[in-house]
Amino acid sequence: MSDLLRDLWYFAATSRELKRGAMFRREILGEPVVLGRDGEGRAFALRDICPHRAVPLSAGRIEPTNGVQTVECPYHGWRFGTQDGVCKQIPSLVEGQPYEASRIRVRRFPTHEANGIVLVFVSSDPRFAGEPPTPPEFGLGDLLDPKFVIHRIFAATMDNAVVGLMDPAHVPYVHNQWWWRPPSAGRKLKQKRFVPRERGWAIERHAPSGNSLAYRMLFGGQVTTEISFMLPGFRWEVVDNPNSRLFTLTCLTPENESSTRITQVTYWKNAPLLDVMKPILVPAGREFLDQDGRMVDLQNTGLQYGPSMLWIDDIDVQAKWYLKLKREWTRSREENREFVNPIEPTTLKWMS
Repeated sequence: MSDLLRDLWYFAATSRELKRGAMFRREILGEPVVLGRDGEGRAFALRDICPHRAVPLSAGRIEPTNGVQTVECPYHGWRFGTQDGVCKQIPSLVEGQPYEASRIRVRRFPTHEANGIVLVFVSSDPRFAGEPPTPPEFGLGDLLDPKFVIHRIFAATMDNAVVGLMDPAHVPYVHNQWWWRPPSAGRKLKQKRFVPRERGWAIERHAPSGNSLAYRMLFGGQVTTEISFMLPGFRWEVVDNPNSRLFTLTCLTPENESSTRITQVTYWKNAPLLDVMKPILVPAGREFLDQDGRMVDLQNTGLQYGPSMLWIDDIDVQAKWYLKLKREWTRSREENREFVNPIEPTTLKWMS
């Protein structure tokens, strides 16, 4: 369960993290990546290793070179274009020496910035220099700026992190605090209709049940909700009515084979009570994510003695779907054909 998918878009950072003229290092799918925003305000992502002496480019600085924005290596001053990774200058060269700077490049990861988040495309070809496929569409619309962002790094494979994220039966046990789901609430029958979506699935839009009173207090009447998942690791939940909207996007990005970054980005509009409650929502959201993280840590104590886990229907069907989607994505790449979603519409039931 540790194969990491490529030829897909992954969450890299929020727009607020990328300051003009600054950069930082992050690990994505086992690759060191320097993320930044150049002097012209454009996001960029390059492999964070100078091909000359292997020094991290993130330790350097952003400088213009003959009208082009470049990253300067701190060791010998080699400069690489922020948007194409091509070497634009080798300061130590003198006339007549046979090296052509433009023949040297660092790997470039195409970026897409919208709605306050930055995605990077990770190709299976390290030399990929073409146009990437269309970035995923989450339906954020005019929700341009997140209200708040929380993140945590799980000591888990990407697969185990996704499976934990999609698990519908752990809530009354892991998230049983008084302000979310106290034990006194008991267990209830859940019955949801699932339908296939692009590289994933969704719980069809429906009127909320267990939290309907809270939603009515926040938004008024006519409230509906929808939950979606898409490869490689995006989950989003929309709660809205004709006037108001709450949107939570959870992004999973594997740092490497055993570490996964979880980022939750929350938006809303026309919800004044949420504006008032924001100082409470942020620490509550952090605690919610930390509870999942602590359970991952506990799970790891068992997994060190054996990697197998028992999955049952219907609560683990989404985990099985995820692995089916992964297998189909891998086969479609190997066979050079379009991806075909293997999920069929169905209704799942569980107690939670």
